[in-house]
Amino acid sequence: MKMPRSVRILFAMAVIVLGLAALLLLLTISESMLTIRAHLATSEPWLAAAWWGLAGALALLVTWLVWRILRGDDSAARPPAAHDAGPPDEARIERDLERATELGADTAVVRAELAELARRRESGEIHIVLFGEISTGKSSLINALLPSAEAVADVRGGTTRALQRYRWQSPGGDTLVVSDMPGTAEADGSLDALAEDEAKRAHVVLFVTDGDLNRQQHTALQELLALGKPLLLVLNKSDRYSDDDLAQLKHRLLGVIAGHTQAGFVSVSAAQTREVVRIDADGNERKEMRAIEPQVADLASAVQRLLDDNDNVLDRLRDSATFVLAARKLDHAIAERRRAQAEALVDGYAKKAVVGALAAITPGSDLLIQGYLGTQLVKELAALYDTKVRKVDTELLLQLVQQHVGKAHTLLLAVAGNALKAFPGVGTLAGGALHAVAYGIIFRTLGRALTTTLATRGELHPRQAARLFEEKLGEDLETPARRLAGLVVGRTNTDDGR
Repeated sequence: MKMPRSVRILFAMAVIVLGLAALLLLLTISESMLTIRAHLATSEPWLAAAWWGLAGALALLVTWLVWRILRGDDSAARPPAAHDAGPPDEARIERDLERATELGADTAVVRAELAELARRRESGEIHIVLFGEISTGKSSLINALLPSAEAVADVRGGTTRALQRYRWQSPGGDTLVVSDMPGTAEADGSLDALAEDEAKRAHVVLFVTDGDLNRQQHTALQELLALGKPLLLVLNKSDRYSDDDLAQLKHRLLGVIAGHTQAGFVSVSAAQTREVVRIDADGNERKEMRAIEPQVADLASAVQRLLDDNDNVLDRLRDSATFVLAARKLDHAIAERRRAQAEALVDGYAKKAVVGALAAITPGSDLLIQGYLGTQLVKELAALYDTKVRKVDTELLLQLVQQHVGKAHTLLLAVAGNALKAFPGVGTLAGGALHAVAYGIIFRTLGRALTTTLATRGELHPRQAARLFEEKLGEDLETPARRLAGLVVGRTNTDDGR
């Protein structure tokens, strides 16, 4: 941007003045330092050392204070996040359980998870889980490994509808518990979480596929590899492929697990029957099923190698994954409890806003400008989410909200008027009643925006919360407006009856 000549002259003069001032300051400091040095040169050595030490300490103190001021300290305004404390362990889960219990959260599922972990520790059994999409032959694989087991194997997808467990004696003499999971491609996806949770509880994961991986399988496998526990990628139904096709498929599957030292690959054929065409003496062809020997010995040996190679870390990996699972469930329980408490808190403040507006001496007094109820709502929601909020952030939020309220004033009064008309015989009440319902809507919307911000960000961001407030003002307001209008009508009738 081109500046006028007069402005450029003023800037040039300012630069000259600042330059001269800096030169004068430099000369003054230099003269003072030379004078001090001359005096110290003629004094005792210990006095010179003490003076320079004191000067250095003062310089360090000033530097540290400037650094602290510029850096700031936002840690008090941010709750400790789970990832900041590192992976969860048993002691941390117990501490969080106590905190959740004090909050009133439902911790039954978390305690059940820890109880199951304790049971597995005591039993000393090795748990293996078969993970994969429906119809990849997991149940057939169980039948081949454990001939006496009665797992259902059916060509129709989704035959296995619930978790089934079987005991197996490995070639090395270990007692293994094999869990056959529901398929991961069920229509509603509800079984995927069940399979994933059991995989986290297990010592070893067998991921079964009968061909190249699709996108869903690839994503699921990567999540399991991220657990860092022993995993075998098992290609079932390998008898369907030619040698060349099998070699190419093996190469692609090995590429998926490349770089994961805890993962291995094995190909098997769990089928125990094969359809063959028989030609009789008359030349007629007849199809029949012929029994064959399943080829699963390589899988049994691979499992045993995984157990032998990871003997010292199996329990630790199982425990750490289970603690992550428990922590996730605990976080969900706490979030649900806080959400319910936040809803009750917001509803309470919406009612307070209505009552306060009805009791105001001046009709239509702006409760947000007064700020008291708004400030208290922010404080209580922040306390619920273990967050400290600065006064300046609260004031900025209320200012931004007030701006949005001014733009939506006509809409709020229209919604309030429609809600009041829903009560037979009420008709149109005084302007104070309209404003009372509008204030209730404002506080309810503000509370919902605050709850969303604190729950998702862990701290108050005034501008983000204000944007959410503006968005939620455009959502369906009729239902809450009718409830608030009922409160206004009830209080109005009570006051008239006195």
